[in-house]
Amino acid sequence: MPEIVVVDPVNVDTEGLRKAARVLRDGRVVAFPTDTLYGLAVDPRNTVAVRRLYELKGRAETSALTLIAADVFQAEHCVVLDRMARVLADAWWPGPLTIVATATSAVARDVLAGGTTVGVRVPDHALARALARTFEFCITATSANRSGEPPAVTATDVLAALPDVDCVIDGGPTPGGAPSTMVEAREDGPRLLREGVIAWDRVIRSLG
Repeated sequence: MPEIVVVDPVNVDTEGLRKAARVLRDGRVVAFPTDTLYGLAVDPRNTVAVRRLYELKGRAETSALTLIAADVFQAEHCVVLDRMARVLADAWWPGPLTIVATATSAVARDVLAGGTTVGVRVPDHALARALARTFEFCITATSANRSGEPPAVTATDVLAALPDVDCVIDGGPTPGGAPSTMVEAREDGPRLLREGVIAWDRVIRSLG
């Protein structure tokens, strides 16, 4: 049975998050709420943990993972943020914009699925940011469901879809709806990789 950790998403209980951080350090998988859906966290530096995450989701290892950071400084441990990426981060973080940029050597190659880039964002959700801060490194943030199945918006959804997950942080229901908008920061201009909560024309306008 998964360990259930109930945490108030507003008045975040750091003791509960310390329990979850220990699970992550052990190379195991933690489900947690974000500003969109419930996600699955592992240590992106730990190849064994990353492979367990792929197996748990039934996700093809050719599909790269995305990350969540507590703040922009933590994000820079995992990605190289150039001028354009910085402008996007300043405009939309915390929020549902995932910026795809060159990964640093700290990130396990399995996270990148054979590529050189990784997506990262700082969510507009105090609990999700606090989990990354307590863990003291970025965490993965792929949706908490079996690949191809509906995403989870509550802890109950997670338990029904993924009974073998190691730990679930129950922070109440998430908003659901569209996922984060995913944008690749490129020298020749931004490229939309996935439509999401933030409309593409708003992303373009934010670049001036």
